[in-house]
Amino acid sequence: MSTRYPFTAVVGMDDLRLALLLNAVSPAVGGVLVRGEKGTAKSTAVRALADLLPEVAVVADCRFSCDPAAPDPGCPDGPHPAAAPDSRPARMVELPVGASEDRLVGSLDIERALADGVKSFEPGLLADAHRGILYVDEVNLLHDHLVDLMLDAAAMGASYVEREGVSVRHASRFLLVGTMNPEEGELRPQLLDRFGLTVEVAASRDPDQRVEVVRRRLAFDDDPAAFAARWAEDEEELRERVRRARELLPRVALGDTALRQIAATCAAFEVDGMRADIVMARTATALAAWAGRSEVVEEDVRRAALLALPHRRRRNPFDAPGLDEDTLDETLSRFGGEDEPDPDPDPGPPPGPGDDGGGGGVPPQGEGPAADGAAPDPSGTGPEAGGAPGPDGRQAPGG
Repeated sequence: MSTRYPFTAVVGMDDLRLALLLNAVSPAVGGVLVRGEKGTAKSTAVRALADLLPEVAVVADCRFSCDPAAPDPGCPDGPHPAAAPDSRPARMVELPVGASEDRLVGSLDIERALADGVKSFEPGLLADAHRGILYVDEVNLLHDHLVDLMLDAAAMGASYVEREGVSVRHASRFLLVGTMNPEEGELRPQLLDRFGLTVEVAASRDPDQRVEVVRRRLAFDDDPAAFAARWAEDEEELRERVRRARELLPRVALGDTALRQIAATCAAFEVDGMRADIVMARTATALAAWAGRSEVVEEDVRRAALLALPHRRRRNPFDAPGLDEDTLDETLSRFGGEDEPDPDPDPGPPPGPGDDGGGGGVPPQGEGPAADGAAPDPSGTGPEAGGAPGPDGRQAPGG
């Protein structure tokens, strides 16, 4: 297996890293759509996320990755007898733009049908991605019917297949990540709405940050294993933080004040339907868990809005992308207030070492080793770069 570029070695791109990590904490957020120009390491960051996900327990020999603690009663490989569970790393499954429908959802096993005269289902990529990541590069170039099938499975948590007289249903819950270059075409509004969060990425214009990007990429290309080893400690710390946030997530309280702010914000930006409200609620809860808190605060709602609403709001052709942050702050202030105190709040586990308990930010870049093995620099650019990233610092090694 080839060595992936470490997630913690990615320079800048704070919004993208945060959106990916929130989905790792709570896949119910609904995935991420990453929009950006070519060469901004969209694919590099997404592929690096797989190494941060905890291992998954699976039923041995189950092609559909059933959880031994709660196997799918309708699993085509079931029923599963009680047995010692197996474990494996979470999968990163990539859906090629030119994939066929049979490759995505599965098909009849022709070899077995001819050899044994038995109708047998051969799982597709949706089955392989169950309890892992389904990644679609250039999702805007994917055929519409494949996008519909993929997003329906993501929304329902299951895939339904009717093929050559074979009727199959299997669980299919995954972290959905799509990347696209808007210059090559846009997604339909109905499909945009099915992605939980969206992030815009662009190349940094800061020379110091670009220098650090090149330095790290060249060091990785020269010796991938050695470069990854330098960041192994940071990767393990981030992996542990994801695990702690997952454990805390069910105990995070979403109060009435936060719910009112969510509803008022979605109404203020005139989003269609109720999916935005639900995604914002799940995102704000994941942000609180990521920060090590057991209650959603206003800053969580604000950051959730900036990630969940830009691709859903009604926008005239010449309107600027994103949200009007003045309108957002005014809405949150108007509908903010104090909830009645919980008589027996559950504080949840405290943040681990190095956690600041803040508003859900990602770990600062550059705290791990520099590409050439020099001492770490808290600016995130390395000692040779000579300066901190610019305000638009969203650049990473080319992907």
